[in-house]
Amino acid sequence: MRPEQGTLISRAQAIGALLELLTDQPVVICNGFPSREAHKIADRATHFYMIGSMGNAPAIALGVALAKPNKQVVTFDGDGNVLMGMGTLATVGALKPKNFIHVVFDNEVYGTTGNQPTISNVVPLDKVAKAAGYVNVERVRDREDLVYEFKDMLKKDGPSMLLVKVNEFAEDAGRVLLEPPDLTKRFMKAIE
Repeated sequence: MRPEQGTLISRAQAIGALLELLTDQPVVICNGFPSREAHKIADRATHFYMIGSMGNAPAIALGVALAKPNKQVVTFDGDGNVLMGMGTLATVGALKPKNFIHVVFDNEVYGTTGNQPTISNVVPLDKVAKAAGYVNVERVRDREDLVYEFKDMLKKDGPSMLLVKVNEFAEDAGRVLLEPPDLTKRFMKAIE
């Protein structure tokens, strides 16, 4: 573990804090441990869990935000996923959906495949999002700031990015057992 990460909260703790603040908002969650952890903490029909397809969660959330302009749409993402789909940041910035909140859990590793380092320690993803056209961008390192900034973003027009520095710890959470077609049907029905 990197020295500065010893005092950071875990991604699961951050996800839990955010889900306490959400009700019926569509939430598109990136593949790997973030989906598993969110599913374990609070499975809801309004959650769409990515099974594979690394880097695509914010693109799907963008589509939902554009199709449902009266619903606030949230995507939970990881630094490795953002790096995989960097072009989506530019598309979000260009289209400027006011109802779009992009939460990035940045642990500086590809956690699901064995904690290989990413390059988010030298590529500040929050600054990339700001340069791409995101309206509200914040970086937080603890639960109190996370809750404060997320509550604030829920009240503002976006697009918004909340980058959350988290430690490398992954919650012991099993795979999401719903099949992708069933997940899709459940999600589409929930957000009608």
